[in-house]
Amino acid sequence: MELLVAIIIGVLVASGVYLCLRARTFPVVMGLTLLSYGVNVFLFSMGGLKMNQVAVVGMSPDPTDPLPQALVLTAIVIGFAMTAFLVVLALRSQGELHNDHVDGKPDDGGRS
Repeated sequence: MELLVAIIIGVLVASGVYLCLRARTFPVVMGLTLLSYGVNVFLFSMGGLKMNQVAVVGMSPDPTDPLPQALVLTAIVIGFAMTAFLVVLALRSQGELHNDHVDGKPDDGGRS
């Protein structure tokens, strides 16, 4: 189980970093989203992977740590707000600059 979670985290982070290095705004937004998903799964797994355990102290003899769950919940809300802001910023950049490059330079069609 731990190996599978580690592989999933690695794939999410690697895909996120790859997409963040693209020249267009939509892949960058998707890359940041995948990167935040990878970090969320990492934070959640740091609480220990226990099956059928509650996070309420006193309800079971060995409760899970509720702090990673609270951190991930907060990170999901912040990640959603960040994604919404980046999409609005990309749309405004598209409207004003008439292209979707991250640096704002026009595409020369491969000619240098």
